Amino acid sequence: MNGKRKFSRSKIYRSVKSLFYALQFPRGIFHIYLFLTSTVRAVIEKDITRWLEIEYPDHLEQKRPAWMELVWLLWKFEEFRNLFYYRIKREYRLSSRAVLEFARLFYKPLPLLYVRADFIDEGLFIQHGYGTGITAKRIGKNCWINQQVVIGYSDDGKYPTIGDNVHIGAGAKILGNITVGDNSFIGANAVVLKDVPPNCTVVGVPAYIIKRDGNRVREDL
Repeated sequence: MNGKRKFSRSKIYRSVKSLFYALQFPRGIFHIYLFLTSTVRAVIEKDITRWLEIEYPDHLEQKRPAWMELVWLLWKFEEFRNLFYYRIKREYRLSSRAVLEFARLFYKPLPLLYVRADFIDEGLFIQHGYGTGITAKRIGKNCWINQQVVIGYSDDGKYPTIGDNVHIGAGAKILGNITVGDNSFIGANAVVLKDVPPNCTVVGVPAYIIKRDGNRVREDL
């Protein structure tokens, strides 16, 4: 009996999902076109996989086409919209830019999330994203950025480089011509004005190291 109930619930769930995609398809048609014709389609697919791993791991088991998951994420997460539009905008193709303007009318980006980096590698995850500004020379693979983060210019007009697998906590500020090393964690509300070595956790104002290579320390940057 329990098995039949589970099967029935699963069937209903799949039916609701199918109905959702049918209803969202007209709204997302421009986005699907931009995705399928994009020169960075492979990178966007990595973004999709990364977001699903964090938010909807069950979707990965169902192995839907990437364009279907794209529409799902655009519907659920305004932050993902900003990242997707950044990818398309950076292609500098006139045809894509024209379609992009129509696409933005149907899935509006998060207003207070600014993504202006020179280069963002695959798998960036932006959690919440309110009041966040991202201006960097490079954001590495599989980074995680929380709300109210500022990555940007110092007084001399220079801006940071962020390595791979870096997690930046809520309210952190990373400013100037500095580098944050791979696999580092920037604590909430930390103010980082100097280079951060790889595999470190930093906190405080100004930021200092409390963990290096898995060991507890207390070191200035």
